[in-house]
Amino acid sequence: MFRRWCVLVLSLTVLWTVAAGAARAETGKRVHNGMQILFSPSTPSAFCTIGAVGNDKYGHRIAVSAGHCLNDPDGTYADREIPDDVAPVYDRADPAFGPIGHVRYFKDPQGSQTGHMTKDYMIIELVPQVTLSSQGPYLKQTGEVRVPGGTASPNALRPALDSERLLAAGNEELIVAGQTGVWFGTIMDTTGGIYRSPAAHLTGDSGGPAVRHVPGSELPSRENGFQAEGPWAGITKAITLSLPPFEYTSSANILADLRARDAATPGGVYGAGFEVTSNP
Repeated sequence: MFRRWCVLVLSLTVLWTVAAGAARAETGKRVHNGMQILFSPSTPSAFCTIGAVGNDKYGHRIAVSAGHCLNDPDGTYADREIPDDVAPVYDRADPAFGPIGHVRYFKDPQGSQTGHMTKDYMIIELVPQVTLSSQGPYLKQTGEVRVPGGTASPNALRPALDSERLLAAGNEELIVAGQTGVWFGTIMDTTGGIYRSPAAHLTGDSGGPAVRHVPGSELPSRENGFQAEGPWAGITKAITLSLPPFEYTSSANILADLRARDAATPGGVYGAGFEVTSNP
């Protein structure tokens, strides 16, 4: 049965053996939303995409992608902090640069065809040799979505923060970007903190960026070079048989789970208190 196109399954028992390589001495490589990433330079067709970059409350430089991009059948690394540099991440367009970061956490799909229901995300700590940017190929991210009074993410502690509340179905639009360009569409469902929208994506776009269309702001078009901006709303998750078929893990789900895990973990977790970078 066809369930989705955008799952990338890699065995960590193989992945961890890949030589990381040393980053080149030059600095300033720009890391941004929409950047395609590899977990092994030897498999360039197996890629995912960065959804947002920024900083956490502990001063780590962080990128967010989809948890289902990795699969850990032995349970050695999944759903726990990974303090060691055992899982390098590469810029698909420039793997020779060396790792742009290392995976610090990912939620294993746990047998799901579409990734974990509410916690399908990955946290990557970026290396000092790169520069963070809020500007992707199509989308500029202006902070995080905040929904005062909105429905709380199922992952949220009580009381939920405004950044842990969901955009309303039927009243809000997502703008998303991937291999086929930039798309927008109304959020039709928010069950479990997962946004369902006609805004399209393809295989490899997993983890890629979604922003809220701010009412009155310009939508992407040929006239503006298909550019758009808005607060970070989530990351690409899956294509399903439901209509509309395209699913996105809300930023509310990710931020809420990070805060909950941080509160329960002595010393804290990578990504807690994540804020999108304001660097251009």
